[in-house]
Amino acid sequence: MRGAVIHAPGDVRLETLDDPKILTPTDAIIRTAVSCVCGSDLWPWRGLEPIGDPHPMGHEYVGFVEEVGSEVTSVKPGQFVVGSFATSDNTCANCRNGFQSNCLHREFMSTCQADYVRIPNAQGTLVATEQVPDEDLWPSLLAVSDVMGTGWWAADAAEVAPGSTAVVVGDGAVGLSAVIAAKEMGAERIIAMSRHESRQKLALEFGATDIVSERGDEGIARIKDLTGGIGADSVLECVGTSQAMQQALHSARPGGNVGFVGVPHEVAIDGQELFFSHVGLRGGPAPVRRYLPELMDLVLTGRIEPGKVFDLTLPLDQVAEGYKAMDERRAIKALLKP
Repeated sequence: MRGAVIHAPGDVRLETLDDPKILTPTDAIIRTAVSCVCGSDLWPWRGLEPIGDPHPMGHEYVGFVEEVGSEVTSVKPGQFVVGSFATSDNTCANCRNGFQSNCLHREFMSTCQADYVRIPNAQGTLVATEQVPDEDLWPSLLAVSDVMGTGWWAADAAEVAPGSTAVVVGDGAVGLSAVIAAKEMGAERIIAMSRHESRQKLALEFGATDIVSERGDEGIARIKDLTGGIGADSVLECVGTSQAMQQALHSARPGGNVGFVGVPHEVAIDGQELFFSHVGLRGGPAPVRRYLPELMDLVLTGRIEPGKVFDLTLPLDQVAEGYKAMDERRAIKALLKP
């Protein structure tokens, strides 16, 4: 089969790889319907994460079940399935507590920009649709496997509530998905922090009520101006940089909450400052599996369309262009068709 392999910063190639095989009784093999490039894939692409030996890439996927292990009964060959970037048995104590992305048997997906993918913990990870959905729904279902689920987690962790004010820091696919989540959870005011016109338009389409283009101290001051000098009830940090985290923490009101879902890079938090701010902080890898049934239903019934974050569609053999376009901010998110 064909699959994307990263060799060095700025060097992703489509190569011929061995077809995946069932390795344990809890595995499944799926034929990829569509996959994509994630913003977090850009960290190694930019040389900000070590790469080591060349290795496959990709952790977002939807597809058709080809084969299942002997212990997999929740899905069967031929079904269309959606999964999470973090696999889970969905039965351990952490899973039962709703944190499937911290499953005791968790494996992070990392081979999904390919024709076929092996899914560990398939019994607890994959959710099948009742029938094969129309192809125009595939991008939104793909978004549910990571960015929409992660945006939902940002809103959940920040305790977005009906009538509240929410601020979204970051205008990538996760940030834009977080706008959808905040709206669905009933936020009355949703302030999207974005400097890019095309992303601002999509944020407004998804439910943002205000746009703040300033960053850093100026951005924080603007948020305070918009919230009567106090700050927001909920702030959704969807970037992962030090500046984004500081912007989030200082934009929340005393007693407010920050949900942080951007993978942290060089982020340091002052304990004294956090202590006296009375701001709550929760984040981590999104427990996407917890939300999958609800989010899939919202997509299939047409209530949300997170697939609009895909503004570039490429054949799989042009995967390197997807990375480059996202790195250069010519695209929000690149969809890959096998």
